[in-house]
Amino acid sequence: MPGKTPLPVMPARQLQPSVPLVALDYLWFQVAGTVCNLRCAHCFISCAPDNHNFWFLDLETVRNYLEQSKAWGVKEYYFTGGEPFMNRDLLPMLEEALFLGPASVLTNGTLLPEKTVRRLAEIDASSGFSLELRVSIDGPTAESNDAIRGTGCFDRAMEGIQRLVAHGLMPILTAAQLWDPAQDLEVLDQFTDALRKVGYDRPRIKILPTLRLGREAARTRGYSDGELVTRAMMEGYEVTQLLCSTGRVVSDRGVHVCPILLEEPDALLGATLEEADRPHTLSSRACYTCWLHGAICTNYGGIGQEL
Repeated sequence: MPGKTPLPVMPARQLQPSVPLVALDYLWFQVAGTVCNLRCAHCFISCAPDNHNFWFLDLETVRNYLEQSKAWGVKEYYFTGGEPFMNRDLLPMLEEALFLGPASVLTNGTLLPEKTVRRLAEIDASSGFSLELRVSIDGPTAESNDAIRGTGCFDRAMEGIQRLVAHGLMPILTAAQLWDPAQDLEVLDQFTDALRKVGYDRPRIKILPTLRLGREAARTRGYSDGELVTRAMMEGYEVTQLLCSTGRVVSDRGVHVCPILLEEPDALLGATLEEADRPHTLSSRACYTCWLHGAICTNYGGIGQEL
């Protein structure tokens, strides 16, 4: 209309909602950076033996952040990668974390020899808090899993689970939902049968949604234009369902908002937990997956609870 001042055009980022750190319940450690012994076809941060974009954390760095965490009342600690068992300091890191609270390790299960599993059981038995092992297997058969994770990975991971169970450590099997959702019950039955064959009679299984980042974006597709969290979508939404409201992750570069957004430049919040105590804008399309399914990275949120 002539004579009417046009409304200013808002940058896209300013149209996205932001989430404050409500409480620091979960502290993550990217102990292996992006270094992994596998090269999975769906990895959202493209971890591999030769991906040194993020490097290993040392024991002193983890110890420093554990000390910082005391003032924040952290409830649980998570150790991830890459593959955490590639870090030679992982076991002493777990020992120190378990003085403060429960700890979980996210592993592909292929680096669990008898000696390591025995030591894990000793650490768990000597702690007043629980140690959880989450083993990632993405298909209930060698054929389906190894197509994603590499030849021989299914058998090696199942052997790792067998050793964990034999030592009284009941892992959570986590699988990315790479099949048609209509097949969920069938796939769960197949996973259950496979786990019972290695002595895991009452298995714990968790299905995770696919993150369309990294190699997965190339394998299938990336996020569409409509897969973005808006302010309207956050109206009446319980913000604590999102990990960015209750957690932070430590890498060799500092403190990031969450493990999924490790490679997002604006997800690096500072060098200390205090500096990381600030809101984060949900500008990444990966935030859409968490909005749909909750804090998928923890042991609790996601498509499927433990079954």
